[in-house]
Amino acid sequence: MASAQVMTTTPIPEAAQPVKINTPLIRYKQLHPTFGAEASTDFSTITPALVDEIKRGLARYGVLVFRKTGLNDARHVEMSKLFGDLDDIAPFVGGLGQKNRLSSDYLFDVGNVNPDGTVMQPGGMRDLLLRCNYHFHADSAFNPRRAGISLLLAHELPPPGLGGETEFADTRSAYQALDDARKEEINDWVVCNSQLNCRRNANIDENGKLNPLLDTDEHRFGKHKLVQVHEPSGRTNLYIAAHAHHVEGMPIEEGQKQLRELLEHAGKPEFTFKVTWKDVGDLVVWDNTCTLHRSVPGNYAGKYKRDLRRTTVHDMSSQAWGLNGEGATWRSGLD
Repeated sequence: MASAQVMTTTPIPEAAQPVKINTPLIRYKQLHPTFGAEASTDFSTITPALVDEIKRGLARYGVLVFRKTGLNDARHVEMSKLFGDLDDIAPFVGGLGQKNRLSSDYLFDVGNVNPDGTVMQPGGMRDLLLRCNYHFHADSAFNPRRAGISLLLAHELPPPGLGGETEFADTRSAYQALDDARKEEINDWVVCNSQLNCRRNANIDENGKLNPLLDTDEHRFGKHKLVQVHEPSGRTNLYIAAHAHHVEGMPIEEGQKQLRELLEHAGKPEFTFKVTWKDVGDLVVWDNTCTLHRSVPGNYAGKYKRDLRRTTVHDMSSQAWGLNGEGATWRSGLD
């Protein structure tokens, strides 16, 4: 008797589930062996998640360069507020009778455009004050609460090839490169930083003569430890700038000699790179607590506009106030 045939069916596979691919908020391309990255993202929607990712990028790279962001003044300030408390220029506008040509007191005018829209000419008082920017510095090292993150946006640029780049220095790697004896020697130094110190040093001619417009010794010092742990990365950092006037407890001339040597060390080619501004809307974001920066002079001066506008986020770390007393209200240039 023939056996009954049993019909079997081949199971129909379930529909394949789509593979979820997480697109990174920001893509990075490293610019220097130790720090700095060109970063790309979409700024059409600014969210806390995007800002958190920028902070993570800064912890690693120290400097981030974004191209053609499409940001304007209002969105620049809006995004900056998501980073933390912002510094402002209101005390200077009101206290010193200065005129703010920009739309917000949270925008620092670090370009070469006069309030009437003309190009700033070399030799004027504003030019003399801004020459400090040609020397490696960290924003607001001279104030009781130092700067944390700075966000610098291009609004108008000179023709290519005429200078005006921004150069950065990696002070974490600069510290790491010091020998053990030097690290031990400087470990407990407290540096007294003065805005006037940088301005005076930037206005000494080739014969060693100080411009008489800067002939004053009315320093006000922001005190910070020279050697610090950079909290976002956990790496030890050399917190030094052209504002550094002397080392507390050390003879002035000896302290200034030591500080010059350390600042020159941090500015060596192996620790630095330059950012070339290419387009309106380019944005450079950096962490002042682990990098230095300076403006590179050029042949554009007195001829073409270099309109750059900066927002400055107060340092939010435990070292923000240095040794100046938390909550101090004085500001360099006002008191």
